[in-house]
Amino acid sequence: MELGLVGLGKMGGNMRERIRRAGHTVIGYDRNPDVADVHSLEELVGKLKGPRVVWVMVPAGEPTQSTIDQLAELLEPGDVVVDGGNSRWTDDEKHAEELAAKGIGFVDCGVSGGVWGLENGYALMYGGDAENVAKVQPIFDALKPEGDFGSVHAGKVGAGHFAKMVHNGIEYAMMQAYAEGWELLEKVDSVENVREVFRSWQEGTVIRSWLLDLAVNALDDDEHLEGLRGYAQDSGEGRWTVEAAIDNAVPLPAITASLFARFASRQEDSPQMKMIAALRNQFGGHAVEKK
Repeated sequence: MELGLVGLGKMGGNMRERIRRAGHTVIGYDRNPDVADVHSLEELVGKLKGPRVVWVMVPAGEPTQSTIDQLAELLEPGDVVVDGGNSRWTDDEKHAEELAAKGIGFVDCGVSGGVWGLENGYALMYGGDAENVAKVQPIFDALKPEGDFGSVHAGKVGAGHFAKMVHNGIEYAMMQAYAEGWELLEKVDSVENVREVFRSWQEGTVIRSWLLDLAVNALDDDEHLEGLRGYAQDSGEGRWTVEAAIDNAVPLPAITASLFARFASRQEDSPQMKMIAALRNQFGGHAVEKK
């Protein structure tokens, strides 16, 4: 089938290649003319035969909204837009309603796989009406990993991005657990080869995972991570997961703590720890370190 793909960055560019390897035609547009197949959304839509499917892989928020607004004016009834970026699920409901007013279908799709997806395939979680999902299904089949698993029609519009959001929240907590365990192992004198301890966990243990494999890869590159600064960004999904938990009264202590740990990583000299040190000094006479 034919697909229009908007956004050819690290994820989008590899997705284009994987879809082409499966025998489909992909016409890609990106603001960077060096990677684009066409030079405008108008040209992209014009080269596709109806009913068209256009997959959007641009940053969440205004870039996605602007792209969908433009496509709403260019596409025709019966066409489908897929948002494969990291949009918030509440935006999906808005986009679906706006496009439905023009007879255009909408599918939201959470995509996981990162830079490894080209060779290994992408885990896909998508939401939308069955009729619209069916129009995109050959592309989902091309992108997913080999085998019976790796993709799911999670439910109605918004379900795909909600599922991907929760996936990323779990990822936050898992990474935090590995990081805390690594720091403790590094701290004690009795454990002399932390990297090999991590490596030993890759087979036969209940905590083996792809994230553990990646941790070992990182330690192979820099055994004590001395070349890295202890600073971690959050891309938004962790915050949204915690907010959704509050809205639904679902306790998420591990995921919430892992998000706050990232905030702490951005403080060179934590104001909170200054207050804790001052209070310990006041009530217990504990020593404080002066600047």
